[in-house]
Amino acid sequence: MTGVLLLMLCFCGVSLHAQTSVVELKLVETSDIHGNYLPYNYVDLCERNGGLSRIYSYLKQERRKYGDNLLLFDNGDMIEGHPACYYYNYIDTVSPHIAANMMNYMRYDAGGIGNHEIETGIPVLNRWMEECNFPVLSANVVWESDGKPYAKPYAVFERAGIRIAVLGLTTTATQAWVCKSMWRGLKFLDMEETARKWLPVIREKENPDIVIGLFHSGKDSRVIGGAYKDNVSLEIARDVPGFDIVMMGHDHNLYCGKIANANGDSVLIVNPGDTGIALADITLSLEIRNGAVVRKNINGSLVDTGSREPDEDFMKRYAVQHEVVKEFVLQKIGIFTEKVTTRPAYFGPSAFVDFIHSLQLSITDADVSFASPLSFDTSIERGDVRICDMFRLYRYKNLIYTMNLSGKEIKNYLEESYSRWTNRMESPDDNLLLFLDNEYRQTLFANYYYFFDSAAGIIYTVDVSKPTGEKIHIVCLSDGKPFEPNQMYSVAMNSYRGNGGGELLTKGAGLPAEELESRVLSITDKDFRYYLVDYIKQNKMIHPRVLNHWKFIPDEWVRSATERDYRRLFGEK
Repeated sequence: MTGVLLLMLCFCGVSLHAQTSVVELKLVETSDIHGNYLPYNYVDLCERNGGLSRIYSYLKQERRKYGDNLLLFDNGDMIEGHPACYYYNYIDTVSPHIAANMMNYMRYDAGGIGNHEIETGIPVLNRWMEECNFPVLSANVVWESDGKPYAKPYAVFERAGIRIAVLGLTTTATQAWVCKSMWRGLKFLDMEETARKWLPVIREKENPDIVIGLFHSGKDSRVIGGAYKDNVSLEIARDVPGFDIVMMGHDHNLYCGKIANANGDSVLIVNPGDTGIALADITLSLEIRNGAVVRKNINGSLVDTGSREPDEDFMKRYAVQHEVVKEFVLQKIGIFTEKVTTRPAYFGPSAFVDFIHSLQLSITDADVSFASPLSFDTSIERGDVRICDMFRLYRYKNLIYTMNLSGKEIKNYLEESYSRWTNRMESPDDNLLLFLDNEYRQTLFANYYYFFDSAAGIIYTVDVSKPTGEKIHIVCLSDGKPFEPNQMYSVAMNSYRGNGGGELLTKGAGLPAEELESRVLSITDKDFRYYLVDYIKQNKMIHPRVLNHWKFIPDEWVRSATERDYRRLFGEK
């Protein structure tokens, strides 16, 4: 009898063991590639780290181990930011889109929509999405007319019996940066509210074993333009229970860690940074018993792909596209009689920024222009000017707005700009610039240099010995006419700034975010880079000059501080 019982127990043990198995899965995330597909910099005409070609070599290695149990996701900002995507977005609109073609070849399983996808405009975005052989996700970008999602809200994948649901979301702060004409007809819903809406739907309808948030939004929450929440991924992971993994993007900050959500469950958070210098690598070990997942072991890491050897097959496949884009950027469009560089722009008027001012004033016929250096340290040499130089002179795809501002609002805008830019000097020994020593900030500035707006069209001084609110003294318009605080003036600026980007109009000039659109007098049909190229082609010989519409004072203090601060920034006099 005892022997029979032992045999029965052994049989039961074998039976239970046979019903238990372990499934190993690999998830890979890329984000914010910004057109860096091949290991070549089409602006500086040299090799560069990162990019899809290097990532693909890693994928091939991992697929040999995991096969179809590897899933690949991209988190947005794939198709804007570099000449390669610019060419296929706007110049060659007939050939297969380079990004869709490459992502199909790499076998992406899903993609996300970033703010820079929206910035390309709905026609370009539609074309890319239609050519992708995988779902492009965003649950909170909806049609204004009926509230239906513009893209697929979520996707479900099954691997080795495991059901994986992926919910896509896009930062609502897109509205603060991108000209409305680029996304007219669309509406951006709150990310957290959208997550709360869709999670129960996914749970009930799809019965997933793993739920992933693919969020084009970073980690450290903030409000943009007084109205739009940005970088809310961590908040959603914590406050909306149900996610096993949240894949972040958008803020370009590498991150890998775990948090406990409101129910006490662990959520893995990852962010692969930008330009393909790294990828997020996640391993899942799932214990299955009687057809149900009873234990999840989820671990993540960041894999350095920045200097990895590019995949040979990838490079051969896209050799033609590489040559086409290279030929495009090498087109000669004119001649500069003088070298221009951003370096002097931090210490006073510069030919680099004043060339932008001059063209903005010419295009719009505005009274005043606002502009900043969009690259920290770059230059265009004397001599032949090529298309690639235009990406150095003006990094971003912005339209130009002409807006209606009062004299007082113009002054307050500049007060805010220079408060981020300059230190309040109390003696000649103090810094002119506002520095913050931080190992993560290569430029050492306390604030981002692309918020350092100066003005043209008005004559003014910036007294760095005075507190914010008293620094700016506007003497007159540049044609000698009086400048009146209560008079309305037409002001040219890029669309990012005109939409509230940088908060110089809202926090500085004091305009409510909801009032910005009503202040817009006109918007250019084309992006500013188009007008740069056209102007140089038309005029052939360009004589860059400094307008000298403003200056820092007191002169003696500024002179000595400039020499010290210049050396600190650039290591030379």
